[in-house]
Amino acid sequence: MSNNMNGFVNQAIPYRIEVVARGLIAPWAIDFAPDGRIFLTERPGRIRVVENGRLLPEPLITFSAPFVSIGEGGLLGLAVDPNFNANHFLYVYHSYRVRGRIRNRVVRLVERNNKATIDKILITNIPGNQLHNGGRLKIGPDGLLYITTGDAEVAFSAQNRTSLSGKILRIHLDGSIPGSNPFRGSPVYSLGHRNPQGLAWNPRTGVLYESEHGASGHDEINLIRAGANYGWPIIEGDERRRSLRLPLIHSGNRTWAPSGMTFVSRGPWRGQLLVANLRGSQILRFAINRRNPRSIRLLSVFFRSRGRIRDVVERSDGSLYVLTSNRDGRGQARPGDDKLFRLRSIR
Repeated sequence: MSNNMNGFVNQAIPYRIEVVARGLIAPWAIDFAPDGRIFLTERPGRIRVVENGRLLPEPLITFSAPFVSIGEGGLLGLAVDPNFNANHFLYVYHSYRVRGRIRNRVVRLVERNNKATIDKILITNIPGNQLHNGGRLKIGPDGLLYITTGDAEVAFSAQNRTSLSGKILRIHLDGSIPGSNPFRGSPVYSLGHRNPQGLAWNPRTGVLYESEHGASGHDEINLIRAGANYGWPIIEGDERRRSLRLPLIHSGNRTWAPSGMTFVSRGPWRGQLLVANLRGSQILRFAINRRNPRSIRLLSVFFRSRGRIRDVVERSDGSLYVLTSNRDGRGQARPGDDKLFRLRSIR
């Protein structure tokens, strides 16, 4: 199902917008500690901390070689362990260089007093490149770690089940492979993805949704099922091929460049799905039918005046946090960029 956004305007929203932090450099992902701190990644290799409403001047950690930040690669996804109060674990996805090649890996960090060190490498040798590195990390309702990987500019690797590129991966928080994964002994959860950068579970139904960059337009929102094949590069848009999954909705000839996404669990937009757009420089707001998880409808677009949007995440208090990405080499930096915004409900 394609979508025509003609007629949608930058509508007034039922939230008050506040700037939480300024002067960030290509921030990529946000997550929250139970003690109130906000952690966020900057693509050049730093994790920053917002504590008591203030951006701390010293990073939590600055990555060094073999870490590399090149093209769309660098320090990308971030997830806070559900048991953070006890173990102080964080999980990050980053690019590195080995024997002249770019690869990606997921590492577990341990944090103490606003400083972190690498505790364990969980999964490594994920194919990387200047473009299409994927990079989103999310811990699902099942307590497992989900990882999006891009096709690393080798399109048909997305169809190769033995390759880690062009996939959604699922592992335990210690790096081991769940016995319930669809392909025995493999971290692959779904395949046929081009450059997925968003994951979100509907809190009402537990269904997983994903956002993905198309080749030229045809950016996608998908409903993810274990073991399913989402078709790249065999099909895109409304093209059909037996056993390959169609997107729930796509951008047609427009380009959204969708990135982070979140379901709203409380407040005026409860039950709705928000998707950050880079090229589109906006956030999409979708309604999902509670009885039919494949039924999706675009309600509005908003946040259009602040440039490229990399991530949108709901906090447990119902407020929304948004990252811009105007200093990522493709945007036009504005005074104070990049920024972390907070949206507080006014209803």
